[in-house]
Amino acid sequence: MTPHTFVFIGRSGCGKGTQAKLLTEYLKEKTPDTPVFYMETGQTFRDFLSRNSYSSNLAKEINEKGGLQPEFLAVWAWSHILVENLRGDEHLVIDGTPRKAREAAVLDSAFKFYKREKPFIIYINVSKDWSKERLLLRKRADDTEEDIDQRLAWFETEVVPAIDYFRGSEDYRMIDVIGEQPIEEIHREIISKISV
Repeated sequence: MTPHTFVFIGRSGCGKGTQAKLLTEYLKEKTPDTPVFYMETGQTFRDFLSRNSYSSNLAKEINEKGGLQPEFLAVWAWSHILVENLRGDEHLVIDGTPRKAREAAVLDSAFKFYKREKPFIIYINVSKDWSKERLLLRKRADDTEEDIDQRLAWFETEVVPAIDYFRGSEDYRMIDVIGEQPIEEIHREIISKISV
């Protein structure tokens, strides 16, 4: 079968990672002869920040000041993973990228390079207040109320243009899902809207 590509996008705390993992398991069960490559960029970047190198220390400074990382680091966080690991015969599930319109354009160029036809963009839509409540309950070290407010503000100014980039292209299949419902319901809705 033709391998499919799925990109999960949405506010922090919307459940992208949970839904990406559920879809990965579904694909493994539904199409056992087609491998699934799951790429989660958030952990890759957290691992990078934990190192003690010139680049990671500069990125840590930006993080500590609550700033946005430059696009080239975001692109590096996922591009080398694709270059080193993609074989071409697998479903591709992406969680955590893109976060800016220019990054979306670079991801688009990667999809074209790898001949990934009509990727699904799965936008899990939740309100700002709902997202903030979820993030505060999560109690991660970097989830202070100030940091959360900053990330949620970036969603409007940075991530929404990335979503619009895909929405405006005939090369993508856009799936909008209401994220403020039980996990199982979201998963069922996603499965009902993909052609796998």
